[in-house]
Amino acid sequence: MPNYQGVWSLSEQYQNRTGWPTFVPTQGILAGGSQANNTIIDFFSMETTGNASDWGNLSSGRYGLGAVGNATRVAWGGGLIGAAAQSTIDYITWATQANAVDFGDLNKALGYLAGLSNSTRGVWGGGYDSSSNAYNNMQYITIASTGNATDFGDLTVARNQLGGASSPTRGLFYAGRNISNSAVNTIDYITIASTGNATDFGDATVARQNLSSGASSTRCVSGGGNNNVIDYVTIASTGNATDFGDMLSVSGAYATASNNIIVTFAGGTNNSFGNVIEQVTIASTGNSTDFGDLTQSTVYYCAGTGNNHGGLQ
Repeated sequence: MPNYQGVWSLSEQYQNRTGWPTFVPTQGILAGGSQANNTIIDFFSMETTGNASDWGNLSSGRYGLGAVGNATRVAWGGGLIGAAAQSTIDYITWATQANAVDFGDLNKALGYLAGLSNSTRGVWGGGYDSSSNAYNNMQYITIASTGNATDFGDLTVARNQLGGASSPTRGLFYAGRNISNSAVNTIDYITIASTGNATDFGDATVARQNLSSGASSTRCVSGGGNNNVIDYVTIASTGNATDFGDMLSVSGAYATASNNIIVTFAGGTNNSFGNVIEQVTIASTGNSTDFGDLTQSTVYYCAGTGNNHGGLQ
C-alpha cells in the first residue's frame, strides 16, 4: 500500500493505481414477486434517489420469498409458485451482474418467510407451510459457501408474512400472521452467531402482517402491513416498538433494503403505488418520501436486501 501523502505526478498515480482504496457504492436489490415477470431482479444505488435498473433473473419466478446477504452475495430462499411452496435457494454475487444460480435448498418448502443476516450467516424464519399455514422454524446458511440450509431453532409464535432485520449480532423477526390467520404484534430476537430458539423482544405498535423491516446497526424500522404504519425499535435493547411515521399509502408486501442511513421500501400491494420505492432516514423519525420507481409496475411479495445493511456494519 503506497503512502498517499504529498503531491503525486500522473506517472506515480498510474504506477500505484492498484493500491488505492476502492469505493464500493451501497446498493439495494430485490427479486421475485407477484407480477407478470416474477423472475426479474432489480437493483439501485442507495447513494442518491432514482429509479431501479434490471440486474438479471432468478432461476425460477416466485413470490413470497425471503432474502439474506452480505457485501459479497445475496441469496433468495423459498417462495411460492401458484399455491405451491418452494425450497429453492439461489444467489447472485455483487461483483458480477448476472442471473442467479443454484445455492442449495431450504430444509422445508416455504413461502411468505422472512430473512435476516450478518456478514457470515443468513437466517430465514417462519413461513407458509401448506399443512398448517404458519411455520415456527428458523433455518440458516453460511453465505460464503453453497449448500442446503440447517435448522436454527424455533420462533416463539408460528407465523408467516413477517419482517426480518438485524445488527451484526442480533436478528429480529417482526409481527406477521399466525396459524389462525390473525395478525400478531410479536417481535422475537436471536443471536445470529449461535443457534437456538428465539426470545421475546417486545411488541410492535400494532398487530399486522405483510410488513417489511430494515435496519442500521442500531435501529430496526418496520413499515406497512396492509396499513401505513412505520415503527421502530433499538436492536441492542428489548421493549415495545415506538411510532416512527407513515408510509405514502396503505399497503404491504414491500421489499426492503437498508444501509446505515436509510431504509427503502419497494413495491407493495397498493396498485397505484406498486412500482414505487420509498425511503426513510433511520436515525430520525418521520413519514416516508419518494425515492424512485422499479422497472416493472405493481410488484409485491418480492424480497430485497442491500450490500451495506445493518447486519454488516
